[in-house]
Formats: sequence, C-alpha cells, structure tokens
Amino acid sequence: EKFFRVGIRAPPKLLELAVQSLLRDEALAIAALEELPAELFPPLFSSALAGMHSQAVKAMVQAWPFPCLPLGALMKEHKPHLEIFQAAIDGLDVLLAQEVRPRRWKLQVLDLRRNAQQDFCTVWSGTRAGVCSPLEPEVVGPVRKRCRVEGARAWLKQTSAPMEVLIDLCLKEGTPDASLSYLLKKVKQRRGSLRLCCQKLRVFSMPMQKIRKILKFAPHLGQMVNLRRLLLSHIHMTPHAAPGMEERCVSQLTSRFPSLQHLQELYLDSISFLEGRLDQVLRCLKNPLETLSITNCLISEADLMHLSQCPSVSQLKDLSLSGVNLTSISSKPLWVLIEKASATLQDLDLDECGIMDSQFSALLPALSHCSQLTTFSFCGNPISMAVLESLLRHTVGLSKLSHVLYPAPLESYEDVHGTVHLGRLAHLHARLKQVLQELGLPSMVWFSGNPSAGFVAGTRTLPLRRQRISKKHKL
Repeated sequence: EKFFRVGIRAPPKLLELAVQSLLRDEALAIAALEELPAELFPPLFSSALAGMHSQAVKAMVQAWPFPCLPLGALMKEHKPHLEIFQAAIDGLDVLLAQEVRPRRWKLQVLDLRRNAQQDFCTVWSGTRAGVCSPLEPEVVGPVRKRCRVEGARAWLKQTSAPMEVLIDLCLKEGTPDASLSYLLKKVKQRRGSLRLCCQKLRVFSMPMQKIRKILKFAPHLGQMVNLRRLLLSHIHMTPHAAPGMEERCVSQLTSRFPSLQHLQELYLDSISFLEGRLDQVLRCLKNPLETLSITNCLISEADLMHLSQCPSVSQLKDLSLSGVNLTSISSKPLWVLIEKASATLQDLDLDECGIMDSQFSALLPALSHCSQLTTFSFCGNPISMAVLESLLRHTVGLSKLSHVLYPAPLESYEDVHGTVHLGRLAHLHARLKQVLQELGLPSMVWFSGNPSAGFVAGTRTLPLRRQRISKKHKL
C-alpha cells in the first residue's frame, strides 16, 4: 500500500491539459490567440518555450495582452535554443513593422534580464499586487463610450512610443554571443522603434590588442543614460602595444563617463592601466556613487589621494579595495576617504591590502565614526593582537556593526612561512571573546580568513548578502 501511494502521480490540472491540447496543433493554437483568455497566455507561452514551438512563440509575442514580457527569466528557466529566441525577436520585429497592430496587443517592455527578481504575475498584469488581476468588467452606456475614447488616445500614445528592451550586457573577448548579435541587428534595423535599456554592463578579459572593440562601444556607452552598474574586469596591456595607445584608449573610454548620470555602482577589477590614471577615471564621475570596488589593481599614493578628494565618494555605502597593495602608501588618504563616507558607509573591504599595524591604528578614529557600518573585512593583513583589541574598543559605539572578518593575529604564527600555532590561536581567540563580552558586545560575530581561526561571540548567523563573506571559514 505504501509503495502504491508513493508511485501514484497527481493528475494534471485542467489548465495544463488545455495548454497541452492547444500545442498539439500549433496552427490551431496560433489561430485561437485572438479569442484566447488572457490568463492562458503565460502558461501557454512557457509551454511553447519548453516545447520548442517557435511559430507559436512568434505569434504570441505579436498578440501579447500584457505590458511586459519577462522573456529572459523564462529562457533561463526553460533553456531553449537560439531558434526560439530569434522567433520571439522576429515576432516583435514583424509587429513593429505593421501600421495596424493586433487589437489585444499591449506589450511595451520586453525584459531580457535573466536574473530579474520579479513576480511574473505582477509583471504580466502591470499591477502592484502579488496576484494576477482579473479581466476588466464589461461597461455599458456613456461609461463604455468614454472608455473607448480614452483607450484610443492611449493606443495612439502607445504605438508612437518606442518599444523598450531591458537587458544586462556582458562584453568579453571571443566569439560574440549569437543572441546578442541577432538582437542588435534588429535594433539597428528598427532604429526609433526599439529602445535598448541597459542598467548593468560588464566588460571582461579584454586585452589592449582588442581595444578597438571597446573603442567601437565607447560612443554607445555615453548613450546608456540609464546605466546603474558598470564592471570592467581583466583589461590589460599587451607587450606589443604602440606607444601612446594606452593613454588614447583610456581617454576615449573615460570621456563617456559624464553621460552616465544614473551610475551608482562602479567595479574595476584587475585593470593593468589604472596606476597613475585613477584621477582621470574619477574626475569624469559627476554624481555620488553607492558602490566603489577597486580590486586587484596597482595604484599609487597620488591615486589614493585623488580618490579621497573625489566628490562622488562622499555617499558611498560599499567600498572595496581588496587586493590593492597599500603597504608603502601613507594611511592619510585612506583615513580621509573613510572619514568622508563615514555617515553612509555600510560595508568596508580591505582584504589582502598589506596594511601594517601603524597604518591600521591610524585608521581606527575614522572607523569609529562609521555609524552605519554593518560589515568590516580586513583579512590577509599582518595585524597584531594589540591592534585587534584596539579595534574592538574603537568600535564599541557602532551599534550596527555585526560582522567582522579579521586575520589571524601575528602572535599566532610560529614561523615566517605563515604556519599557525593552533594552541596560541585558541588562546588569542579566547582573549578576544572575553574583550567582546567585557565591552557588552555579545552579539557581534567575528570570523577569520584562516580556516581554523574564526569564532562567533554571539548567536547571529552570517548574512548571505555578499558572496565574499560566504567564502570565509567559520570555526
């Protein structure tokens, strides 16, 4: 009896049966779209994607009865072939070419972002509630007439406005993405009718010998006025670059930054040409940033000074200098930078910066003013036990600071090769935990970058807000 109960399958829902029945005859499904209830469009479209019914997908785009179609998230879920994506874009292309468009068509936004965290019902219906809205009730008399007039006006406005395509772009060396190439081709053909809206742009692994790809894109970068997040990663010089080429490329790229009026997050990772030119990048920024991440780059003391004086860093919430060697750089510019952002700074990452005791001690007064700080990480720096205790005492007044990621103290190493003495480490942990309790901070969580060096003074769990933190080891 138990085996029978485990093996039995729940019968398909009536809606699933209706969708399956329609898609058995693709031509019939397409012919029925004009009279199909709006509630059937989302499940039918999902099934058409999963079943590779390209003609049905193309026709449904042309008859879509909702303001938004989250195609990117649906394609991520069903993983259809390029043919299906092209069919959807072709349906949009045919639609835009028509002077008279389908009666029920309401599509205004094609969302190609694969990681958009949105409720499909809310997106499709255009409502704010978490459930799909019902069809509009039938109206009579003067009310119906007025609605038709207002609807006609709205239709004229809608058809004259360009269709918006939401997309996150990733540019990298190698074969161009076929889907992106096809989309850009259609956008170029339908210039004025299709409008690309990009809020996140990533440029990965682009050597300077391929810099022409960046230079061709640079004019378009200045037109991306809605861009919120920009990431440039692993862009480097080649040994055979012509003299002056690097300077010209950097100038042409950064000259587009002033047009990015909505830029909130800037990530610069493993950029070979940043040293001595950070001011050239920063002076192009006209508005305050929320996130600035400069990681695994070489910068000079003058670069750090320019950074501390930049108006765009005064309202930072997240600052990361991980992997930036600061050993031979004065602590004053970093102190000024932290002090300037102290009213808003929530997350500070100084991992693997080579910061010594004297430098770290000089930063403590500025850290003590960061009233909004919740997470502070400084793993991989040679810090002594005395400085760690001093950090505890300087952060007593930071009520929101709940997670600290720290290096194993210098006293816990038994040789210059970095071998940790577990007995010493356990004793130092006990001492830090005692200081936390004495200072009335039992809920603060401390983790060490060393696999055997972390401890939790309180009972809070580590937040998953940042992947960097989740990679640390907890004892």
